[in-house]
Amino acid sequence: MKHKFPRYPLALFFAFMIISPSPVIAQDRPDALAAYRESRFNDAVKICIDELAISEKNMNSYSVLGWSLLALGRYQEALDYGTEGMKIARYDPRIIEIMGEANFYLGNNLDALKYLEQYAALAPTGDRIETVYYFMGEIFIRLGEFNHADIAFSTAVYHSPNIARWWARIGYAREKAEDFEYAIEAYEKALKLNPSYAEALRGKERAEAAMKPEGQ
Repeated sequence: MKHKFPRYPLALFFAFMIISPSPVIAQDRPDALAAYRESRFNDAVKICIDELAISEKNMNSYSVLGWSLLALGRYQEALDYGTEGMKIARYDPRIIEIMGEANFYLGNNLDALKYLEQYAALAPTGDRIETVYYFMGEIFIRLGEFNHADIAFSTAVYHSPNIARWWARIGYAREKAEDFEYAIEAYEKALKLNPSYAEALRGKERAEAAMKPEGQ
């Protein structure tokens, strides 16, 4: 008489193998996002390019790749890969923000503004929203639209109120718009955060001098 082994342990074994990835594989696979967060940007770039060679529509890879290239100052490459990513997912906010930031650093002001405004519309509470408004403010400064710059910078500090430079940029936008009283107010907020911040100190002195009657 043949001994019959129960079937269910073998079935359970194969089920376990299917749903449980190999620990060795999981450990050996490089993590692009971890490399980025550890400021190993060149490593992150290589990992992402390798991932895209295997899975060309991996939007996570496109995103981390773009962030890493921006961090390395490789803005044209960030723009090129962002363009490829947008062919796959036109409205991915991460890629749109990368496109805006890359264009900003390349001096393409109107293109940058277009993408940054798209990000703000698609992700009004996104992880990069305060930085997006900061970049928008800088672009409006470049374009000489100082009231728009004031609004954009003010929105940036609404989201992140403890960055002295951003308050100083509000002050500068208001100073250029000849709104000296409120420029001084913004410069003072910058100095409250960083009492030795030279840009705010000089800006406050200029605004105060501009408010004095002629001859004083």
